[in-house]
Amino acid sequence: MSPEDIVKLTRRDFLATNASGLGALALASLFKADGLLAAEPAAGAGAAPPFTPAPHFAPKAKNCIFIFMEGAPSQMDLFDPKPKLNEMNGQKLPDSMLEKVRFAFIQKEGARLMGSPRTFTRHGQCGMELSDLLPHLGTCADDIALIRSMHTDQFNHHPGQLMMQCGSSMFDRPTMGSWLNYGLGSESKNLPGYVVLTAGRGTSGGASLWSSGFLPSDYAGVLFRNKGDPVLNLSNPPGITERMQHYGLDAITDLNKLRHQKVRDPEIASRISAYELAFRMQTAAPELTDLAGESAATMDAYGIDRVEPEIKGANRGGGPGQFKTFATNCLLARRLVERGVRFVNIFHASWDHHSNLEAELGFNSRMADQPIAALIKDLKQRGLLDETLVVWGSEFGRTPLGENRVGYQAVTGRDHHPFAFSLWMAGGGVKGGQVIGETDDIGWNIVRDPIHVNDLHATILHLFGLDHTRLTYRFQGRDFRLTDVAGKVVNKLLV
Repeated sequence: MSPEDIVKLTRRDFLATNASGLGALALASLFKADGLLAAEPAAGAGAAPPFTPAPHFAPKAKNCIFIFMEGAPSQMDLFDPKPKLNEMNGQKLPDSMLEKVRFAFIQKEGARLMGSPRTFTRHGQCGMELSDLLPHLGTCADDIALIRSMHTDQFNHHPGQLMMQCGSSMFDRPTMGSWLNYGLGSESKNLPGYVVLTAGRGTSGGASLWSSGFLPSDYAGVLFRNKGDPVLNLSNPPGITERMQHYGLDAITDLNKLRHQKVRDPEIASRISAYELAFRMQTAAPELTDLAGESAATMDAYGIDRVEPEIKGANRGGGPGQFKTFATNCLLARRLVERGVRFVNIFHASWDHHSNLEAELGFNSRMADQPIAALIKDLKQRGLLDETLVVWGSEFGRTPLGENRVGYQAVTGRDHHPFAFSLWMAGGGVKGGQVIGETDDIGWNIVRDPIHVNDLHATILHLFGLDHTRLTYRFQGRDFRLTDVAGKVVNKLLV
């Protein structure tokens, strides 16, 4: 029987014809897993990258946890104190400053500067100034590199989120996690190399923020839940044993390989990898989310069971239960990198405070501050921080102007601000205990060390031993990269 004839068989015909060979296939698979068979080319060999995944030079980081606060937290209320802005509270900016500026909602004619009610104090030996909303993070100041001079090209949420995750505001571009797994491969055999954990009401960008874009789909982020099965339908249905499932997967894999030999579609190779990984995850993933082995001290440090305060308007951030969900995600992130997962995205939405800023920013900060600080300390205590890069950021910042949107009775929030915002990094080869960059007296523009999103990505890749100009993938006739045609490494961030 020719391969062409086999491909035309139904699954029932195939199983009836080849039942005697399935046991041998399963046995061969076990022998291979134990190293008793010689290695063979991967099923997707025809679609593999044009290089063996490996760093270009010695890396400092092996894993990354990127904590993404969707919606854009207010930097002058958290990270960038502006006494002059407070002095000028209620004053109007010169028309020349607003003439060519686009806002999402602010009405230029009546816009006024809005100071911050927050108190800033110095922390650590480095004396880093942080808001009173971040007391726990303040205890980690000497491990943190705080950037106050980030800027981006985008001023609306979805394009801005794509820019921060993909290096471009265009659809169908691979995210940072996809690029890292493409360039370096995955260290974990039984878990995906790229895992996504979410909390809150959901990001504007949705699944486009962990897409593999034009890279093969096995480089995409895998969305995990933090209770129940980590991935939907991961458990077998009642009556299906592991042995039965193994036989079925062997048969499906054989059919997929035959089809791949015929059409050479790289997504068939990705499909084979996905089936195989899902089978291995059935044991590894439930163990990952079982926190019974964590000590009471660890659970308390992360604040898993903290009492969540009530707040009017908290639905903007996802409604009740976010304290526990976000804290659990931070602990799961540590457990994931311990098990070799290359890139973990923690998303929380939303920090989009066009109104009710003081109450809701306080609520969200209290939710996030303790678990994030616990994550840094936990990684450090376990000897993992030196090789685990932790990044906290968002798509852009907030205006020093109060938002006077039509229909609002009072000005209680801030609009989108792409020209200057804050982001911090820790671990993984980053030089902590420093503040990089500076904004003007009201936080409108950058006056020292501007860092574009593409520069941030170039620096992150550098920490992983990858030259951002050499990590490319050919698609539609040209070589693409995470930093597109821009980006430079920020040497001040490096140890």
